[in-house]
Amino acid sequence: MNMSNSQPKFSRFFSFIICIVSYILALGAAAGVLFGINGLVHPLLATLIADVAATLVIYLISTLFKNTSLYDPYWSVIPIIIIFYWIISIAPVIGFKSSHIWIMVIVGVWGVRLTYNWARGWKGLHHEDWRYADFRKNYPKLFWFINLTGLQLMPTLVVYAGCLSLYPAIISPTLETMNIFFWLGLMICIGAIILEAVADEQLKIFNDKKREGELLIRGLWATSRHPNYLGEVGFWWGLYFFSLAADFSYWWTIVGPLVITLLFVVISIPMIEKKLLKKYPTYKIYKKKVPMLIPWFKRRKT
Repeated sequence: MNMSNSQPKFSRFFSFIICIVSYILALGAAAGVLFGINGLVHPLLATLIADVAATLVIYLISTLFKNTSLYDPYWSVIPIIIIFYWIISIAPVIGFKSSHIWIMVIVGVWGVRLTYNWARGWKGLHHEDWRYADFRKNYPKLFWFINLTGLQLMPTLVVYAGCLSLYPAIISPTLETMNIFFWLGLMICIGAIILEAVADEQLKIFNDKKREGELLIRGLWATSRHPNYLGEVGFWWGLYFFSLAADFSYWWTIVGPLVITLLFVVISIPMIEKKLLKKYPTYKIYKKKVPMLIPWFKRRKT
């Protein structure tokens, strides 16, 4: 992380208070939008508009404090809110089903764990993710636009697309008896959460004790250069099977896991690896030996 010299140093406690208040205000704005347009548009469109409204609130507050990292927990917080809203909206019509409980639990566990992982590493409002700081430094006049569109609205739309996989499963009146696709999706999600949690924990332990210039090449990181991202991508693909469990006509919700996969493979990972190649001379060797995401068995030497 980088620290901007123009920012006052807030205490970590005060920073979290500001963050919590910001998200309460954002959710309040979303609730106001939903109340205003309820019944006027399709629930999916209403949710999207409310989602964007909440993002704009976070954008304004993060701009006020000159810290785009205030948006970071949005990725893991908003899906829980969206899924909860869909469930409580449809439950009076089709009843509350066991599938709703499974969906809420799996998304809740994923979201709470990921948010906790962000929170324990966030130092406060005086610190900003190095990627945001680089954009701010390299494009000072355009940063407001990059921040609004590329760093906040774009991830919001990507996460919303990922959540679409769950809408068919939530509104389905026939998914009380969960089928093979539902259980397959559940198992994939559980495995992905465990994979990401273990990878994040291994990375934290390593960062707490590492020596200068040392790379993490042990544990899961010996089989994949980004096992935490593999777990994150896998989670969204697991959610897609919930859509298939409800109705195959919703196959098009595959757009969600597809765009999330592209986000990591085309944007996030290349950006991180560009920095790592500059910082660690041995990363080039590591990159040649270890696959980016999906592990494979090493070929035998001939």
